Amino acid sequence: MGLHDVAVMKLDGRETTLTEYKGKALLIVNVASQCGLTPQYAGLQSLHETYADRGLAVLGFPCNQFGTQEPGTHDEIKSFCESSFGVTFPLFAKIDVNGPDRHPLYDALTGIPDVEGKTGDIRWNFEKFVVSPEGEIVARFSPLVKPDDPALVETIEAALPA
Repeated sequence: MGLHDVAVMKLDGRETTLTEYKGKALLIVNVASQCGLTPQYAGLQSLHETYADRGLAVLGFPCNQFGTQEPGTHDEIKSFCESSFGVTFPLFAKIDVNGPDRHPLYDALTGIPDVEGKTGDIRWNFEKFVVSPEGEIVARFSPLVKPDDPALVETIEAALPA
């Protein structure tokens, strides 16, 4: 099963797969509303606005596994993201990114090393993965790497469809 075949649920409860994003570069991020890194939502939205027309899809996956920093309901998450950061990129239903209930998407993602060679469990909110339009995992970035970091932007630009 390829990455595009992974079943996911949108924040509105609609089931889908990542196939709807096939042919686009993806930036997949586990997000949270009450984290010190939450202001990264603004940078993720900026990436969405800058690159969506060129084939990037920013995909946010809320997760409550790190300091219970995403306790809200799906409606509360949507409202917070829209009102606080003007988020218009797709958000999905809350998932686990680590542990026995880890979502299958993160089973696939966590095998790739970041620039420091780190693989395995997600360290914190806002860890980032760049995926090619063909569904290949291109790169992994630490939660502390901001959305406007030159290395992340360069990786996204290189992954955009031709």
